[in-house]
Amino acid sequence: MKSNPTAEIDSRFSDPEADPTPWSEALDVLEHAELYWLTTVRTDGRPHVTPLIGVMEDAAVHFCTGLREQKAPVLEHNSGVALTTGNNDWARGLDVVVEGVAVRVTDREGLQRLADAYETKYGREWHFDVGDGVFGTGEDAAAVFRIKPAKVLAFAKEPHAQTTYRLTG
Repeated sequence: MKSNPTAEIDSRFSDPEADPTPWSEALDVLEHAELYWLTTVRTDGRPHVTPLIGVMEDAAVHFCTGLREQKAPVLEHNSGVALTTGNNDWARGLDVVVEGVAVRVTDREGLQRLADAYETKYGREWHFDVGDGVFGTGEDAAAVFRIKPAKVLAFAKEPHAQTTYRLTG
């Protein structure tokens, strides 16, 4: 992700006294969230939404999914995603949405860095062995993805403000 993209407040959805949320605050939410919600689009056009864990590494959000889970074939068909996290309260906190494309991570070094990041963030119960282009092996193998963002939205609540960060061209 860009180190400091321009923050644009959307006055249609923001308190007149609100300022744009600083990029550093949106990144902090993405880095420290314990749970994210991933939205993908099924082959028949219906949305598929699921909670998952993830990590920020190399300035990007990463997630994994078992090769036999719904997300894996959906992402083969359509790599467009939206990842959401926040605190689920109306009057406090910050919610963040990352819109972009899920790009498969297959290099051994990158996978090992991500496996280490998962274990650091979530503890030993989330230990992943690195296989051939995946976490694990056999039926338990998981594909790993990095989100290449096009846009990030931050929804502040004190006062209410919608900030957009454009991350492409």
